[in-house]
Amino acid sequence: MTSRPSPTATLNEALRAAPSDTVTPAGLKADARIPLRGHLRHTGALIRRNLLWIRQDPESMFDAVLFPVIFTLLFVYVFGGSIGQSLGGGQEAYVQYVIPGLMAMMGMNLAQGVGTGFNTDFNSGVMDRFRSLPIGRGSVLFAKISVELMRMLFATAVLMVIGVLVGFDITNWPGLFASVGLSAVFGSALMWVFLTLGVVMKNAQSVQAMGFLVLMPLQFGSSIFAPTTSMPGWLQNFTDYNPLSSLADAARGLMVGGPVAHDLWVTLGWSVAITVVMAPYAIHKFRTKGA
Repeated sequence: MTSRPSPTATLNEALRAAPSDTVTPAGLKADARIPLRGHLRHTGALIRRNLLWIRQDPESMFDAVLFPVIFTLLFVYVFGGSIGQSLGGGQEAYVQYVIPGLMAMMGMNLAQGVGTGFNTDFNSGVMDRFRSLPIGRGSVLFAKISVELMRMLFATAVLMVIGVLVGFDITNWPGLFASVGLSAVFGSALMWVFLTLGVVMKNAQSVQAMGFLVLMPLQFGSSIFAPTTSMPGWLQNFTDYNPLSSLADAARGLMVGGPVAHDLWVTLGWSVAITVVMAPYAIHKFRTKGA
């Protein structure tokens, strides 16, 4: 019988295969001294490790499965009739409106889980083990984001299946794939924010509470669930600058038709800005935590 490799064995195997100049007699050189090949090898090993943990703990996928199901059924069948009338139709019209918006929301909800999981790993000592190994510090975070992006894509697939079952009509397949890609880009940018919270907050409850305070205004003060035309003027001003509104409207335009260019560029601009600011900061805080 062939035994399955453990996550630790997978990582150790990659470290043994890594270039020898990544290790010093004292233990670990600075990240700048690790060659690109070493960073890629370490990231790949850590991705495999994280996937093995998911395989050993299938319950960690519950949020990726249940979020799209619950939110789709809740908003379609509770609010679909009334909001659909304001769109000039009924529940069918609302399905075409809300599914692209929910796609935009998937990345944000799963991004919060990145922060809480990362914080839990810190408090359990897992990250201390990683930081004692001859691996690039950024590799740990890039691997985490890569696996969470896979979970996000899985959640999006579940969302689209449920959407089709409740009446969503996919008429533009290239637009659908473009929307998924755009949501993944923005979702990965948000993950850097929550990874930073996972490092700087003391416990997972604090990360979750802070995430809730950030997510709720952004989600409900946007065009994800309903048009913004009936909102008060001050709230419409907020939604105009809310990146979730731009992402939802861009996905809506790509999937069901409508203006795309402006919202697409705004979403990409937000994604680049968040990543440029938060990625180096998250890696820095990870390197220096407890130092």
